[in-house]
Amino acid sequence: MTSDRDALFRILADPTRRKILDLLAEQGPLTVGELAAEFPQLVTSGISKHLMSLRGASLVSATRRGREQIYQLEPDVMAAALKPWLAKYERYWSTALARLRDLAEERGTEAGQTSPRNARRRRRK
Repeated sequence: MTSDRDALFRILADPTRRKILDLLAEQGPLTVGELAAEFPQLVTSGISKHLMSLRGASLVSATRRGREQIYQLEPDVMAAALKPWLAKYERYWSTALARLRDLAEERGTEAGQTSPRNARRRRRK
């Protein structure tokens, strides 16, 4: 599994591939030509090579429509591959977010505002 994850990170390390994933996430399914239009500095065959790498990692899928290939994001594959690795760090995010919430509530209370937590407590009583 580690080698699969390492391969995924190598694929995601390329900024062009990340931008392709971003475009598919934002705009939905796109043709090679539509994707290539976003990269005027690259030829279409270069975009196709990036798409082959993304397809090889199952991060995108392609369906044929006439003579065109339509590419779409496969977010579940990325989530499944990254979830175990990200889970190791989740506790740091949870702790940081809890500290941020507490700090925001503390500052709101100092400014004379009622924090959402205190407002909920008052309504329950």
